[in-house]
Amino acid sequence: MHEQIYIDCIKAGKHLFAEKPFGINLSAATRIIEAMNQHPEVLVRCSSEFPFYPGAQAITAMVNEKAFGQIIEIRASFCHSSDLDPQKPINWKRQSETNGEYGCMGDLGLHVLHLPLRFGFKPTNVRAFLSKIFPTRPNSHGGFSSCDTWDNAIMACESEQGFPMIFETKRVSPGDTNTWSISIFGTQNSAEFTTKRPKTLRTLPYQSGSKQTWLEEDLGYSTAYPTITGHIFEFGFSDAVLQMWAAFIDELSGNTPRFGCATPQEALASHQLFTAALESQRTGNTIQIT
Repeated sequence: MHEQIYIDCIKAGKHLFAEKPFGINLSAATRIIEAMNQHPEVLVRCSSEFPFYPGAQAITAMVNEKAFGQIIEIRASFCHSSDLDPQKPINWKRQSETNGEYGCMGDLGLHVLHLPLRFGFKPTNVRAFLSKIFPTRPNSHGGFSSCDTWDNAIMACESEQGFPMIFETKRVSPGDTNTWSISIFGTQNSAEFTTKRPKTLRTLPYQSGSKQTWLEEDLGYSTAYPTITGHIFEFGFSDAVLQMWAAFIDELSGNTPRFGCATPQEALASHQLFTAALESQRTGNTIQIT
């Protein structure tokens, strides 16, 4: 229902904080942005809270400071196990009619792509490996209904800069309750952050001939927008949501946000990748992204 609701809001002159994936498919996302272009006075942003974690903010600062040297590879993922139980009842996310053909990519993908796209690392092609693990699920009538959306996705991409990027979105990932992570590997430094260890930033600084030793830092409550919470306390998901809202309201006030929410253009780029990923799965080929 994103397309009609969002377009109605925009045409009514209402600022819009939109949910991902920003339309059920690429055509819907394109029409929403066309409506935006006709109403430039309206601010439209999209929900993506995980990059507001202190560890993700620290990696963002490292990218801005060019601390990695030559980037070798980026890996980003959002995995959970909500669909691991085959007896979980069918719902709208598991049917293409209401969720769209993207499946787990539409559900989880913008969270994974927000930071790489923000860094300017746009994928130019993709070889996708998509999995449908449970073909049916129990319905409310005592029987089973077809579960025809993709449960898991691995997308191997090449960035415009020439290095590989691996993106994972999984709803059947044993051991993951709701795990977001990003890793950047470079010739001068590498860094990893995962919400499995929400306080910990891992880095591996490297100089010619030096030992390769991962360092771990407890970041504490380090946020883009200051709060009354003390630095020694632990940052969590609800804090990330509040930071995201602060960024939206800051931008709505006419300021340049300290770290901006996901943009419609970033959402559109994610749609372009997911559409190409579907074609890659159908053909078994690497697909160029246009």
